[in-house]
Amino acid sequence: MAQGLCRFEPPSTFFPSDGVGVETAKRICAACPVKEPCLEYALEHRIDHGVWGGTSERQRRRILKKRKLSPAPLVSSVL
Repeated sequence: MAQGLCRFEPPSTFFPSDGVGVETAKRICAACPVKEPCLEYALEHRIDHGVWGGTSERQRRRILKKRKLSPAPLVSSVL
């Protein structure tokens, strides 16, 4: 958060109660330099409220479900 654009906004901006508020928060996140790590943090910690990394709660649930269903990447060993 120290490097995110969210540091200039009130926290309530990222915990909206309606779709318009979600879109406002997502627009701020769109230009954020730490958008990707923010999203990964929210996914890793299963944060289910607010807009994180430019995604809504619903979008993060879909990402987690998709990752759960995706096969693990193949790891080759070099001898």
